[in-house]
Amino acid sequence: MPKQKPCKSLVKRVRVTRTGKVMAKGAGGRHKRVRKSPAQKRRLSKIRPLEGAAVKQIRLGLGLI
Repeated sequence: MPKQKPCKSLVKRVRVTRTGKVMAKGAGGRHKRVRKSPAQKRRLSKIRPLEGAAVKQIRLGLGLI
């Protein structure tokens, strides 16, 4: 059976660390930045680990499972 190809859109949006954590950027940081506080803009600019059932689906889409 051939290997599963990774979903290219997921490869561009998500990063997997050496320990296996799935890291991604949060939503809501692209528009209406004038109304957001500087602290909120800093928080939205960082990548953070994903949790829950989404991680299993992302790993499946990346071909890691």
